[in-house]
Amino acid sequence: MDEFNTPKSMNLRRRGIYLLPNLFTTGALFAGFYAIVQAMNGKYEYAAVAIFVAMVLDGLDGRVARMTHTQSEFGAQYDSLSDMVSFGVAPSLVMYEWALKGMGKLGWFAAFIYCVATALRLARFNTNIEIVDKHYFQGLPSPAAAALVAGFVWVMLDYGYPVDSLRWYAATLTVFAGLSMVSNLPFYSFKDITMRKSVPFLVIFIAALFFLLVFSYPPGVLFGLFLCYALSGFVMWYLRRRKPIA
Repeated sequence: MDEFNTPKSMNLRRRGIYLLPNLFTTGALFAGFYAIVQAMNGKYEYAAVAIFVAMVLDGLDGRVARMTHTQSEFGAQYDSLSDMVSFGVAPSLVMYEWALKGMGKLGWFAAFIYCVATALRLARFNTNIEIVDKHYFQGLPSPAAAALVAGFVWVMLDYGYPVDSLRWYAATLTVFAGLSMVSNLPFYSFKDITMRKSVPFLVIFIAALFFLLVFSYPPGVLFGLFLCYALSGFVMWYLRRRKPIA
């Protein structure tokens, strides 16, 4: 018998597959931790980029788990704890160290609103995962909120604006992101988009243009995209209210 097809080797392969999605989660957790460390060292641009890296890795772990059929309760809980660090603690501390520290109590209060809102958002998501509409998130997703905060830091640093003139804007954006997470506003989830179905050539072309646009100026484009996404929930809520009841 081939030594690579023995029951022992098959079991090792299965264990390795189950480990794979959790490695992506660990990578996202490390990126969030790295963002905190860089913020403490005053390297805010590195910190902001690390949060975006965490967002990419967080998006991959679930997809890898579904593709390899390795979803587990452990993975779900580990992912939630990682999200709290990468998209809750890290963005609030980065924003606090960069702009809010000089505002005294108001600064750490704004940062804490964001942090606790992330915890509440994740707890609500975990308890309502089986009953909510799969096409829409209830409240702004924590990765998108983190990208909004980190994107603001990144683009303002890139333009070289003095932080003293941005403190109130930073506080307002931080509180806005936090309150949006715990709101009941609908945000499109993109979960009905699948890679397994064929798509028109135009879709591929638009996707290529999208990536080209992002790489042309990452700070501004990413911040603009996530700002539009954060506002889309309010637009969707307004349109639903105006829709006549049958």
